Amino acid sequence: MRQFSSDIAFTPAVKDIQAIKGSRSSYARMETGGSWQTTVTPELEAFLADLDMFYLGTANAEGQPYIQYRGGVPGFLKRVDEKTLEFADFGGNRQYITLGNLSENPKAFIFLMDYARSRRIKLWGNARVVEGDPALLDRLRDRSYPGKVERAIVFEIEAWDVNCPQHIHKRFSQRQVGPVIEQLQARIAEMEAKVKDLQASSQDL
Repeated sequence: MRQFSSDIAFTPAVKDIQAIKGSRSSYARMETGGSWQTTVTPELEAFLADLDMFYLGTANAEGQPYIQYRGGVPGFLKRVDEKTLEFADFGGNRQYITLGNLSENPKAFIFLMDYARSRRIKLWGNARVVEGDPALLDRLRDRSYPGKVERAIVFEIEAWDVNCPQHIHKRFSQRQVGPVIEQLQARIAEMEAKVKDLQASSQDL
């Protein structure tokens, strides 16, 4: 039984190193002040609604970790209730490493990254694969996204934390950059038309 929700990551070995490196006292204050969140708050739900990608971490029975990118339409990682998230698992390269890992070790980790706003959130929990549930798959499917939904993955949250924004290099998705480019293209077309009008007027003089 963990004393604090952050103990899912702050193991005795981690705390020993924190003590050696000088950060244990500040994290001890954080623990007694409330530690990490354990449910889907409005803040987390709003973060998920705008996110179109994340990284999913699993490990096999031997503890060998594996990280996989997951992408979809904004908000495809969905809230089910205050402790549960779920998402559509699309067809890929058919290696099935994540599925194999989860079949023998349910512990999982989701790393949420918002490059544009320099924000990241870390979620610890357990995950399971759901296949052969047409109603669930239909609920997770987005008709505007071409990926084929093969199964669902359900993630039960144990704890989550907002990471500091240091060293996050800003990146923008096509969805974020597209409207800006369209505005610039429209402005360029407008200026080109004005130049043509001026050139035509000068030739008439």
